[in-house]
Amino acid sequence: MRVLLAQQVACEKSDRQLFSNINIELHSSQLLYVTGENGAGKTSLLRILVGLSAPSAGVVEVNGHDIHKNVHDASEHLLYFGHKQGISQLLTPVENLKFWCQQHGVDKNNDAIEDILAELGLTGLEDIAVKNLSAGQQRRVALAKLWLKTAATLWVLDEPFTALDVQLIAELEAKMTSFLNTGGAIIITSHQKLSIDYPLSKLHLDYSW
Repeated sequence: MRVLLAQQVACEKSDRQLFSNINIELHSSQLLYVTGENGAGKTSLLRILVGLSAPSAGVVEVNGHDIHKNVHDASEHLLYFGHKQGISQLLTPVENLKFWCQQHGVDKNNDAIEDILAELGLTGLEDIAVKNLSAGQQRRVALAKLWLKTAATLWVLDEPFTALDVQLIAELEAKMTSFLNTGGAIIITSHQKLSIDYPLSKLHLDYSW
């Protein structure tokens, strides 16, 4: 099943063209690794693919819907994990994730959320304001969304391994492999070498686009 189609996508910033003529067709159980130097447009491309930014040209369909015309339906089974973690510093991990579940139509109660936080090594920290957690612990709270949104068919992950220790990187890679093996599709950028034992395709962005 095709989960994403990008045709002739281009992006301009500050009167400079970052890239053009990007074409992607991603199907279930496929992994796309986007590479390129800093400033080449990796994050800009991912934001376009999930509907957070508009392209200067081209169209993007996610799950059969134009992401820029019908973002609600297009993103129903999409999960985007970007540089901004999307968690409030004033709320606890449980409060953050409960609110996120409500916003995204994910039916999970507090017990289910606490179980996932425990799986991510946050036992005893569930009711502490996020501002009092370390950077790595805050990252774990944000990553819990990948465990919560089980109905997703597409993950778009922008540098997901940032601030993670070796153990959690391995856990996340195992989660990604499981997601792919059960029919999910992933687009990822990472400055770290992927250690996933799974076939992948590469899209390289550079300043020659």
